[in-house]
Amino acid sequence: MHIAEGFLPVGHAVAWFVVSTPFVVHGARAVIKESKEHPESRLLLAAAGAFTFVLSSIKLPSVTGSSSHPTGTGLGAILFRPPIMAFMATVVLLFQALLLAHGGLTTLGANVFSMGIAGPWVGYWVWKLNAKLGWSRDVGVFFAMALADLSTYLVTSFQLALAFPDPVSGIAGSVVKFLGVFALSQVPLAIAEGILGVLVFRILTDVAKPELQRLGVLRSPEKVAT
Repeated sequence: MHIAEGFLPVGHAVAWFVVSTPFVVHGARAVIKESKEHPESRLLLAAAGAFTFVLSSIKLPSVTGSSSHPTGTGLGAILFRPPIMAFMATVVLLFQALLLAHGGLTTLGANVFSMGIAGPWVGYWVWKLNAKLGWSRDVGVFFAMALADLSTYLVTSFQLALAFPDPVSGIAGSVVKFLGVFALSQVPLAIAEGILGVLVFRILTDVAKPELQRLGVLRSPEKVAT
């Protein structure tokens, strides 16, 4: 991720676009609803979007046809749930394709699915599991951010393997090869993203605590008391 412009066969590019579109439409409706019902959330929505844009713009060379970079989608998934991130990641990826030549328009559907759909859902599930286990909030944020990042690259490797299966070992062998190349740069990036996410979340807890309590990210004093 990002898969470069024109790198996927036309059939694959169209298929990923079709699969991603319902998630993006649902996310756009969720953003509109959140903004209308809770105007005070707009700054936090903008912050989550900007965080994703800045982190995912840090591009490092990786396997041919793609790149390695943080994603930043785990934070938005924790704050607003994954559907909203599907739309916000689409906006981020569209701007990056047009302004920074990261990814592309023909591969937008595939990139949205990996970074804006799969990654946020994995991060959100990890966050919820951490809460059920009663572990530290910092631990939950770290693993949600790191695994949202890694799952994005797992999906990207699968997408590339589907498009370019190994002549001998097929799709499975191709997945292993892509993952092996990605791991060299992506594992350290995921760890760094998890640490950064903890620091950013601590800052948000200080400056936007009431809003985080309304969103259910932090427990309100009343719920703690009961």
